[in-house]
This record gives sequence, C-alpha cells and structure tokens, in this order.
Amino acid sequence: MIRTPPSAPPSPDLRRDLYAVAAAVLLVTVSVAAGRHIEDTRRTLFVDWPPLLASWAPHVGPGTPAAVLVAIATVAQGPALAARLPWRALLPAAWGTAMAWIFSLALIDGWDRGIARRLTTRHEYLQVIDRFHDIPAALRGFTGHILLDSPDNWPAHIAGHPPAATLTFVLLDRIGLRGGGWAGVWCITVGATACVAVLVTIRALADERLARRAAPFLVLAPAAVWMGTSADAYFAAVAAWAVALLALAVTRGSLGWAGASGLLFGLTCYLSYGLTLVALIAAAVLVLGRHGIREHPALPVPWLAGLAVVPAAFTIAGFDWWEAYRLLVTRYGQGAGGIRPYGYWVWANLACTVLVTGLATAAGLRRTAATLVRRRTGPRAAVRLAFLVSVALLALLVADLSGMSKAETERIWLPFALWLLPACAFLTRPRAWLTAQALLALLLNHLLITGW
Repeated sequence: MIRTPPSAPPSPDLRRDLYAVAAAVLLVTVSVAAGRHIEDTRRTLFVDWPPLLASWAPHVGPGTPAAVLVAIATVAQGPALAARLPWRALLPAAWGTAMAWIFSLALIDGWDRGIARRLTTRHEYLQVIDRFHDIPAALRGFTGHILLDSPDNWPAHIAGHPPAATLTFVLLDRIGLRGGGWAGVWCITVGATACVAVLVTIRALADERLARRAAPFLVLAPAAVWMGTSADAYFAAVAAWAVALLALAVTRGSLGWAGASGLLFGLTCYLSYGLTLVALIAAAVLVLGRHGIREHPALPVPWLAGLAVVPAAFTIAGFDWWEAYRLLVTRYGQGAGGIRPYGYWVWANLACTVLVTGLATAAGLRRTAATLVRRRTGPRAAVRLAFLVSVALLALLVADLSGMSKAETERIWLPFALWLLPACAFLTRPRAWLTAQALLALLLNHLLITGW
C-alpha cells in the first residue's frame, strides 16, 4: 500500500502573510458594511457601493475574453519571462502587457462606456475644451471660476486640479486627437508606462533581481481597473517618471536626467495639487542616492532649473497656484467633500487602497516591514526597496490624514498606490499571488460599474 506523505505545513512567513491578507479582507468587509449602513441611513457618503465610487452591476463585455487570456498568460509565464528576458526587452514587454491588461479590463464595459465616454461626463476635462480657445486668457481667469458660487464655475475635476491637467486635453484636441476616445487612449497608453518607470527606479536604487520579481505584479495590478480610463493614470505616469529619472540621475551622475526629472516634477505639481506629496518619494530617492550626490554635487542645479520651468510658465501666464489651492479648499467644503464624514473615510480610504493594490500587496507590505526590522542583517538591496515602499506608504497616509481625499481614492491615489506594488517582490510563490491579483481585478470589473 502506497502512502502519500503528509503535506508540509505552511512556513511561518507564509502564515504571517495570510494573517496580513485576513486583516486586509476584514478591513474591506467592515468598510463595505459600515459604509452601506451610513449611506442607507444618512446619505452622506455620496457613493453607491462604499467604499468605492461604483454601482453593483454584474456584467460581461467584449473585453472579457481578452482580460481572462492576459491574466492566464501573465500568471503562467510572467515570472519566468521577467526573470530571463534581457532588461531592454523586459521594459517594453511590461509596458505592452500592462496596456493589454488595462485596455481589456476597460473594454469589459464596452468601448463607449469603458473608454470613450469616461472623460466626457459632466465632471470631466473634455466638457470645457471650448472655454480654452484663448489659452492665455483662460489661465489668467482660471481661479475666478473655482468656487461653486462663482460665475460659470468649473466642473469638479477642472476646479480640483491645476490647469496643466485640462490643458493636456485641450492640446490633444488642437492637434486633431479630439473626443473621449482619443483622450481615453492617451491616458491608458501613457498611464501604462508608469510600471516601466517603477521598474527603472527599483533597478537603479535596489537591484535588477528585485525589479524583475516585481514586474509581473506591476503589470497585473488591480489598479488597472481605474487606470482605464482615468486622467489620474496619466498623472501617475508623469510622477513615476519624475522619480525614475531622479533615480537615474543620482546613481549615474547624469545632469541631463536631473534636469528632465525636475521638469517632470514641476509638471506633476501642475497636474494635481495632491501630487506635491510625491516630494516624499523624491526625498527617499535622494536618501538612497546620497553617495551619488556627494560625488556629483552639481546635480541639484539642473534639477532645480528644470523644476522651475513649468511653475514659471504658468505664473507668467497669470495662474497663481497658491491662490488656486486656497480656493480649492473652499470649493471642496462647498460640495460633497464638506459633507462626507472624515471619521469613516480616514480608514475606508485604506480599504480602497487594498482593492487597488490587491491582497498580494497586503502580504508584501507585511514582508516590507519585516525587512526593515531586520535591516542590519538583511540583504542591502531588499532593505533599500523596503525603505522606498515605506516612504510611498507614508505619502499615502499623509494624503489620507489631510482630509482632502474623502472617497474616490481608488482613482486619486493611483500615483502613490503604484509604489506599493513592488512590495510583492518579497513574496514567495509568485504565481499563486498573481492569481489572487488577477481574480480580484476581474471580479471588480465584472461585478461593478466604476465611475467618477
């Protein structure tokens, strides 16, 4: 008689990972139950399926087969390909796969609802294209339309962002890429490059092995549900490349990369007020690359020069960033932001982050903390990556505590959430964790209609 040997018990690390996952699931479950109760009794959350701005609507669509195929292929072959592809081939492969994943998830809702109409709704940027026929005049008068009681007040997303966000879509319109379809394709195509920027940063500051381990998780992130189609995906990519180019500058001593990084940081601040918090991630890069700065003390000069370009251009054109932000704080209190309860959203926003980054990231963050605790004895590259991820988490928590992001953080926090995903590089059994990530994204996109 052949006896099957008993299966080995899970390792202590795996058990702790599962505890972290259980805690994340509990957080989401409580946020759904509490949010449902608050919305049913008080109607103060202004979301249909708390904590997400979404509606319950099980459905399939033309993107369903493609999304399933991309998920299966990435789970089956992603870790192996990421390990053996030449680095220069891995980066475009990651970009292409991320685009396929985002597009296919968006097309579950169909081309019209999933992509073409996303940026044309009453809150979105394409609603005001005609009001920018005279761009200098529109910039000079921008702050005069932020408050709700101002004449011809801007729709929510235009009022809630500096004008570089709107100008992006105005310029796309000017060059002939008109309408929601082109705007959606722009956001997905550019947004998908964010995973490449994160990989470049990890390789520069930690090592290539960890970057390769993180690659499939950056590609197959549940965040893709909100990256198609949202302008915040585009913002996330610009911010990520600002960080990546800074990492290249400090590790290679490149004045050119430093100037380009500064330019993108300046643009980032004029795409979204909240992205000034990316400065924390930049500070982490400077800490990790401090030896390179000591060897090349001139690096801050081109970085600061690049950083000044976009703010100077908008200031000369007549837009006052600080005045606009002050008015935005008032506008935020005039609308749903002034009614949504801080006591719920300050922790429910973190449940949104769980859904955006997935259960694998919850386990990865547990291992990130363990790596920092053992930093004196752990591998140097792992400690450096753990530090970078931890600072990104800090930036997200500061955004949360500010109270300026009550709800819709599944979209608004994409630029920070992407930097949590590399924590998955610390996980063993990558295919099992990738499966969990893919299933979460597929369930979210097939059971809910997301919107903003």
